[in-house]
Amino acid sequence: MADPQQVLAQRVHDAIVASFGPGYGDADPLIRPSSFADFQANVALPLAKRLDRPPRQVAAELTAQLHVTDMCAEPEVSGPGFINLRLRDDWIAAQASQMLGDPRLGLAPAAIPQTVVVEYSSPNVAKEMHVGHLRTTIVGDAIARVLEFAGHRVIRDNHVGDWGTPFGMLIEHLLDVGADSAEAELLTTDPNAFYQAARRKFDTDPAFTERARSRLVRLQAGDQDTLAIWQRLVDISRGYLHQVYARLGVSLTDDDIRGESFYNDMLADTVGELEERGIASESEGALCAFPAGFTGREGRPLPLIIRKSDGGYNYASTDLAAVRYRVDKLSAGRSIYVVGSEQALHFQMVFAVAREAGWIPPGASFEHAQIGMVLGQDGNRLKTREGETPKLSGLLQEGVDRARGILDEVDAASRFDEAELAAVAEAVGIGAVKYADLSTARESAYLFDWDRMISFRGNTGPYLQYATARIRSIFRRAGTGAEAASAEAAARASGVAITAAPERALALRLLGFGAMVTQLGETAEPHRLCAYLFEVASLFTTFYEECPVLKAEPESLRVSRLALCALALDVLTKGLGLLGVPVPERM
Repeated sequence: MADPQQVLAQRVHDAIVASFGPGYGDADPLIRPSSFADFQANVALPLAKRLDRPPRQVAAELTAQLHVTDMCAEPEVSGPGFINLRLRDDWIAAQASQMLGDPRLGLAPAAIPQTVVVEYSSPNVAKEMHVGHLRTTIVGDAIARVLEFAGHRVIRDNHVGDWGTPFGMLIEHLLDVGADSAEAELLTTDPNAFYQAARRKFDTDPAFTERARSRLVRLQAGDQDTLAIWQRLVDISRGYLHQVYARLGVSLTDDDIRGESFYNDMLADTVGELEERGIASESEGALCAFPAGFTGREGRPLPLIIRKSDGGYNYASTDLAAVRYRVDKLSAGRSIYVVGSEQALHFQMVFAVAREAGWIPPGASFEHAQIGMVLGQDGNRLKTREGETPKLSGLLQEGVDRARGILDEVDAASRFDEAELAAVAEAVGIGAVKYADLSTARESAYLFDWDRMISFRGNTGPYLQYATARIRSIFRRAGTGAEAASAEAAARASGVAITAAPERALALRLLGFGAMVTQLGETAEPHRLCAYLFEVASLFTTFYEECPVLKAEPESLRVSRLALCALALDVLTKGLGLLGVPVPERM
């Protein structure tokens, strides 16, 4: 099967070369969806400037060389030089029929598979995840799932904060209160409270501050007693992460954790090499790199501090070591950092220094997939009534509770037993929170609005989930399953047939699934897949309302429309699965 936009792009490219020679083969065919046809080729306008000829004349010459009669009606030139392309119904039907039962739904495996590191989530050890970690976690997970499905080797990397000054502070506080004390129990019941108590002592008690800094030196030097306490803190946090990731349906495991501590033994060599090669030099007691193109006030070179004046290492040191490790040990051709947008300058400078050092080879891509903030109703960073950043665990529970409230309002208990009702509420609540985030352009801030995200109308998780449940109910009433319907239609010579406009619109959009997944993998922008799935669900609603399915006559039409329902279900469930959004069987 083929994506029509990709096929048309190749055909128009061939027509460009046939009309004007190989020297113009670099021109983008500019195939775009159109309200006047299915697609429009707009390449004649930029070509006309290069050729110094009228655009309509160029379009007419291209059309004469454009061989698309096997898939399109006769191309038409319109306006200043647009080429309108309307696909033939039988071509759409044939391509949709080939998608039936295809587990990849038309997505061709990556022509050149890469090893891709996706860094995401990255919470701090000994602290609860908050709402700010939600976006980096679920956006990163969606990107990893999509790239894996596309055929790349994906290495998930949970770059947790498990090293540095806070741990000297936390360890000393734990020693002060005693490992078996009620205060120490807070590490498992309320880690933020334990952290805040340690922080208050660090900020107000000079003796404690000095002890904490000394403890950090012992930790970084490998003192066994200190490392044992540090390991306890890490293990407690891992147990907490297991719970959160399981509830979110996130694919991260312990094997994916490569925190700051992982790179500790590489820091001296990394920083030393930069110093030896003259890329880093001392400035005001600290060791700094000054990558070209980065300036601060009055045009002065902006420093990237890679070793502090007290001899300690920092985030930049660790991130530079991580670059080397990912290239040298993991053979990464691409590394995607799903991290907050406020870190943009930091990563730009880190990547610039790494390239200057030759640690990022030509052709390798290191990119910052920026994540915007979550905002409250006042337009500022989302906070609780107490002024704190909301804990992720509480936010997820509220989503489930709100979903359960809606199910209770529609008397879902009359259709589900308690266990299934609880499972549906969990899927809808978690799905609503995740989808609201994923459907927003990742670099944009978005307003956290419970009423919008939990709604069953519009581009929301519950709406998409309900669309899949609605299709499944059609098959229950038909007394068959989606796979059986696909198999029956595939066994018939006609397969999927196009007999009505809503049928055609739905089938045509389903053909774009493979191209959409490919685009998401290239851009690392899950919101594009969300928009596509919402469009599919909306087109299905129109199709179902205007085209009888179970009562369709003759029988061959009923079989065809059931197959189209099955294909729509496959696309929706596969797409939501790639996004990590749960899909309940019934709602």
